[in-house]
Amino acid sequence: MVGTWINMGTVLLGGSLGWALGERFPARVREAATAGVGLATLVLGAQMALKTQNVLILLLSVILGGAVGEALKISAFLEWGSARVEVLFRGRPVAQGFLTASLLFCIGPMTLVGAIQDGLFGDWSILGAKAILDGISAMALAATLGPGVLLSLLVILVYQGGLTLTAHFLAARLSGFEPTHPIVLELTAAGGAIVLAIGLGLLKLRDLKPANFIPALVFAPLLVLVFRTFGL
Repeated sequence: MVGTWINMGTVLLGGSLGWALGERFPARVREAATAGVGLATLVLGAQMALKTQNVLILLLSVILGGAVGEALKISAFLEWGSARVEVLFRGRPVAQGFLTASLLFCIGPMTLVGAIQDGLFGDWSILGAKAILDGISAMALAATLGPGVLLSLLVILVYQGGLTLTAHFLAARLSGFEPTHPIVLELTAAGGAIVLAIGLGLLKLRDLKPANFIPALVFAPLLVLVFRTFGL
């Protein structure tokens, strides 16, 4: 839960500052900080992806995961949901701030991958990077939408914290589920590929719609079992 507590702390700090500063918060500072987070995210994603022991498994999991995600239109669905929330609560700043911030901070691949890493191995590095980005975003959102942004802290605690606790609960009951286990390494590598896609988006280099690659987290462990069954 360390990553979630840090995430909540940065959102509380950033949201409070944004609420106090209002529109005086300069956009150029926000852009520079986001670019810095994007660079760090690329490094983190590369470190994770390089943990693969079989590039073919990583390649297939990302390809199959991306194909399924595109077929299910995961990214389009999330974008549609965000747009609907903004339309429904236009003119109601507290509700709009709460729901907009909740969607931004909790619905995305970085939340899922980071919570799993934190829960399984106590590695909160992904959530740490996310926490910085969320703190900056909370400052910007609170400056325009007001204190409703701070209410998203409850959603972060319940959703992101819940994912972390669930992963920790499962890991504690799976024998041999160590950080060096092939399933763990390939799951981490697939998550790293998604994190790389997030970093590219933060730097505005390429929008790969990283949410569409979330199914890769399912394919990676399945492919490990298939390869081991057939001795590949």
